[in-house]
Amino acid sequence: MATVVGKVETQHENMIHDAQMDIYGHRLATCSSDRSVRIFEVDKNQHRLIATLIGHDGPVWQISWMHPMYGNALASCSYDKKVILWKESDRGQWAKFYTHEVHASSVNSIQWAPPDTGLYLACGSSDGTISILQGSGDDKFSFLMIQNAHTTGVNAVSWAPSHPSGTTLDPSTKDYDVISKRFASGGGDNLVKVWKFSDEKNAWEMEAELKAHNNWVRDVA
Repeated sequence: MATVVGKVETQHENMIHDAQMDIYGHRLATCSSDRSVRIFEVDKNQHRLIATLIGHDGPVWQISWMHPMYGNALASCSYDKKVILWKESDRGQWAKFYTHEVHASSVNSIQWAPPDTGLYLACGSSDGTISILQGSGDDKFSFLMIQNAHTTGVNAVSWAPSHPSGTTLDPSTKDYDVISKRFASGGGDNLVKVWKFSDEKNAWEMEAELKAHNNWVRDVA
């Protein structure tokens, strides 16, 4: 049976929509309808607020930590149609370093791809589209769009593992370099869709459409 070992007084002034630990379990990020993202340093049952990130103009729905092999950074998405990337400097100061503004409505869900897949961030929006950011170094990003991904809005995105099921994770084997670029999305059209990147077309294509729900799909994993 799970037990509560501690509580975090976040100092948020409104509803908290997401809370995510970093890969090491030493940092906790939270986001709220108060339009802020807060970062805490966590040590056993102790926690300390180290940064309050202000930059969104509406409720912040979700956050996602970038894998540390690419830097100490995280992404946030909001009702204000923006995705903001935040980075910690060598001096421990957090600041905005990239703003992604291509959606016509609320951005509801974001997630970084597994590190072996590459520096990709999937962003799902109420406008029915999904944008996929790709980092190319020096804090530069390009993106591709999936138009009409879900007719009544995208509620959730989730990446598949970077290596196909059954792959031997041994660098000496020939199948180790086979990288799968896939993610799933769920929408207000009651559908779950699986998307795969086509190197030949340099585009994301729908690989599967799952029809099992009779109402909105709120999350996928």
